[in-house]
Amino acid sequence: MKHFLTTEHWSHSSLQELIDFAVELKQNKFQPLLKEKSVALLFFNPSLRTRTSFELGVHQLGGQAVVLQPGKDAWPIEFELGSVMDGDAEEHIKEVAQVLSEYCDLIAVRAFPKFKNWQEDRQDKLINALAEHSIVPVINMETITHPCQELAHIMTLQEQLGDLKGKKYVLTWTYHPKPLNTAVANSALMIATKFGMDVTLLCPTEEYVLDEHYMNLGHTYSSEHSNQLTVSHDIDSAYDNADIVYAKSWGALPYFGQWQQEKVIRDQYKHFIVDEQKMAKTNNALFSHCLPLRRNIKATDAVVDSKNCVAIQEAGNRLHVQKSIMNTLMNHS
Repeated sequence: MKHFLTTEHWSHSSLQELIDFAVELKQNKFQPLLKEKSVALLFFNPSLRTRTSFELGVHQLGGQAVVLQPGKDAWPIEFELGSVMDGDAEEHIKEVAQVLSEYCDLIAVRAFPKFKNWQEDRQDKLINALAEHSIVPVINMETITHPCQELAHIMTLQEQLGDLKGKKYVLTWTYHPKPLNTAVANSALMIATKFGMDVTLLCPTEEYVLDEHYMNLGHTYSSEHSNQLTVSHDIDSAYDNADIVYAKSWGALPYFGQWQQEKVIRDQYKHFIVDEQKMAKTNNALFSHCLPLRRNIKATDAVVDSKNCVAIQEAGNRLHVQKSIMNTLMNHS
């Protein structure tokens, strides 16, 4: 049985096959590929695009989606093995995974880190525990990585640019009044290097460099494709001649769980906003963002509303890549 927890565990060719079938599904949305099959969607965090695209995707393939929000319309869940369950949790992930496996053909989960201890959160215990105890495939709808967003991102770039090898790709940190999950940044770094682009990670200081696990994977993938992964703190050189600018805010890992201390640092870097002046330095680059996006905080209206912005196209492609993933896991594993 195969899960879709992170693209780290999938080859370039396997990911391309998922994208290629997503292109077909975009042209022919309604196919009975999941007829008489059911999918449990577990949301521990809010969602607009993810919930809508997964629910509609299951419907368009002829299946039935069941949406659960543990702690709201389902019992709170414990994930630690050997725990004494004397807190809020009413049932353990072992039973949850096994029971949902009895009912459903696939389980998908969205669960952000707790933002208290990165050494704990980086283990991604929740989804790994679910995958371990489930007897049906499991999809990651975003934890510390966001693999579905990764595929939609690459699908969009290929639709716009064709072959991506050797394109200059800038993953830029942007200001946000709150510290956010590193999931999309981790994923963007992995997928851009895995698909052979020259990647520049632009961030204010060394404190905003991503976790060493994802940096190491990025260097490995870059080496395999004879491309480069560069960390830069210089806005001008990073944007110079870029083909793609992907914006995202994330918290500095050394200050994980200590956001008031980090705020003093991040408030100095509001000028990392993606604006017309920075985009003018590029090679007429595409701009994108995973959404939601705070206008005139992360990027200006002029950038978001420009013909080079493909964020809406990328959001739309979430529907198609997720249908492709579900079909592959349920019908071809």
